[in-house]
Amino acid sequence: MTYSHVPVMLKEVLEYLQAKPGQKFIDGTLGGAGYTLALAKAVGKSGKILSFDLDELAIKNAEIEIARSKLDNVTLVLDNFKNVKKVVADLLPLKTKFDGFVLDLGLSSAQLDDEQRGFSFKGERPLDMSFGKKNTRSTEEIINNYSVVELTRIFLEYGEERAAYRLAQAIVNARKIKSLKSTTDLINLIETVIPSRYQSKLNPATKIFQALRMETNEELDVLSAVLPDVLELLKPGGRLVVVSFHSGEDRIVKRFFKDSDRLRILTNKPVVPGMVEINTNPRARSAKLRAAILE
Repeated sequence: MTYSHVPVMLKEVLEYLQAKPGQKFIDGTLGGAGYTLALAKAVGKSGKILSFDLDELAIKNAEIEIARSKLDNVTLVLDNFKNVKKVVADLLPLKTKFDGFVLDLGLSSAQLDDEQRGFSFKGERPLDMSFGKKNTRSTEEIINNYSVVELTRIFLEYGEERAAYRLAQAIVNARKIKSLKSTTDLINLIETVIPSRYQSKLNPATKIFQALRMETNEELDVLSAVLPDVLELLKPGGRLVVVSFHSGEDRIVKRFFKDSDRLRILTNKPVVPGMVEINTNPRARSAKLRAAILE
């Protein structure tokens, strides 16, 4: 499978990071390597980029793109960015500090299009929404083992779905007869509880799949845990840029920036994509960028 992903708000990310020759940056979410490649070119041979991804396909694609661009200043790490402190300690000299850290918390186009995964509700695929093999939580296990209360919580908190309880109850009832194994099994059940609304362009499965993906990968917990670690890895004047796609993610970043007495906020309100980018890449429409500098 060819890995494809358009980096969201690349121009804005680079403007806030202000990469210069010789500097060091961490890209916590490699994806299609858009940010990594741009930063690697900006910092030059004397600079360094450390890039993380849980998806082996993303790592392999980046290796090809890095070789094609003839870059030798990028280190790729197959791991969750939540482990950034340990990885830096293992790979780099003691007390290494960075000039910037960037996170794009969205799902890549390649992951959505991968027929072996269950990120998309188009087609019949396994209920597998894990970002990578190192993840210990299974989407199928969540669907077939979580209680009504637990399912309701994630559908409400992560999916903001008003019919959360009714859907949770329907899932529990259905799995008593037969385990839910595929995206089609789940979609068919969702449609019986939350019928498509004529006036809405949003498929009723969208919010539910988002909620399950976030629970599978513990996305909000990971984000909350890594932000304090990032500050310990930045130099004074180092920059932190986060691109989020979910209101819960954005609230965590906003609150962390506001509550930290070590950060000077560079974005009084979130930066959003322009209409040209949204028309070119509709998946960017919900993106929000926040940036801050360590004082």
